[in-house]
Amino acid sequence: MHSIKKQTVMAEYQAKSNSSLTFDLTKGNESIAKLSYKSWFKFSALAEIGNNSGYQIEPKGFWGTTVEVTEGDKVLLQFSMNWNGEIVIQTHFNYVDKGYIFKHKGLFKESFLMVDQEGTELLVMKPHLKWSLMSYEYQIATADSFESLPKKTSC
Repeated sequence: MHSIKKQTVMAEYQAKSNSSLTFDLTKGNESIAKLSYKSWFKFSALAEIGNNSGYQIEPKGFWGTTVEVTEGDKVLLQFSMNWNGEIVIQTHFNYVDKGYIFKHKGLFKESFLMVDQEGTELLVMKPHLKWSLMSYEYQIATADSFESLPKKTSC
């Protein structure tokens, strides 16, 4: 395993639960994306990013341990858990496959970290439970290397 290479924060985003089934992603006052789950009991969802509203999120396999993000019939992303409790992310953009790891960070595992195959830190996500509303908000800080990724905003 490579050591994690820290980078300077380039951008900050906020993901906020508007209802029990919907999250909005914003950067400042700008709406970036919306994630809408179909029901409480299924992981199926629809992601709307910018002007594109065609990303389906569906669990795959007998146990539903792999999740795919598709646009039409094309698989763009795959998420699966490894034995360490980390989420392995595989991207399939423009016929180029890349891998990333999303894992807990901190002594009390109070935040999440996404790193690339070289161990470069791409983003940190910190959850905040809003007790009065019983909903979550996430503060997301990204590094320059994340902001410069191709296909970050459109697939």
